[in-house]
Amino acid sequence: MSAAGRLQNKVAIVTGAASGIGAAISELFAQQGARVILADVSAQGQVYAQTLGPAARFVRHDVADEEGWRALTDDVLEREGRLDILVNNAGIGNAPHPSTPDVGLLDDWRQMQRVNGEGTFLGCKYGIAAMRTSGGGSIINMSSIASATPTAMNAAYGFSKAGVAQFTRSVAQFGAPLRIRCNSVHPGYTATPILQGLFDKIEQDMEIPAEKARQKLEDLVPLGRLGEASDVAYGVLYFASEESRHVTGAQLVIDGGSTLGKPAMTIGE
Repeated sequence: MSAAGRLQNKVAIVTGAASGIGAAISELFAQQGARVILADVSAQGQVYAQTLGPAARFVRHDVADEEGWRALTDDVLEREGRLDILVNNAGIGNAPHPSTPDVGLLDDWRQMQRVNGEGTFLGCKYGIAAMRTSGGGSIINMSSIASATPTAMNAAYGFSKAGVAQFTRSVAQFGAPLRIRCNSVHPGYTATPILQGLFDKIEQDMEIPAEKARQKLEDLVPLGRLGEASDVAYGVLYFASEESRHVTGAQLVIDGGSTLGKPAMTIGE
């Protein structure tokens, strides 16, 4: 199979598509022949969709709004005739206030679960319904390495992403007889607006320069750099394509080796 056209004639919804990883996924999908619906609460998605050409369009969408999901999937089925791929990428990474187990605010906790958890649940619920009429499809949920590693300083986020990982496997088991696959992608430290927001918050709250915070984070990555949005997008493309047609309930970690820890030695030492 050639590199081009891996998603030829497929119809995809990508949430959180206005920037960062979602934007990179949308661009790659369009390049690979898919018709892409960019869904986001930010109107910036409209401008970005226009740069991708006639195969892409924007829909303003709050992933935690159930009626919004119903309207979105109905619209896609009416206009496109099918839904083949759903990427539940939209999420929030940082609470407005400290999110340690001792001082985290309940409102912040609930908002994190509303977007990251309930948004993924609703996406899968309405994605499955739409894909039933299409004869199957592929759902990709965006989790994180935080699903499997302690996140003491951002406990609400780790909790939400662990839920996404577990729910993905439940959806995979349920969807298999329907020819609906569901897999999760687990990025590590990735250079996105969310991560930059964290650096800015560290600079503001802890008076540590953002660039110094970035360097400290890079030092934790064995491959020596933060991930890029495109690194994650290529993993999502695999799950979206027919190349993964026998893969469901899988977890793909894209973290530059961060969860491995630093090597004990390097060649030459």
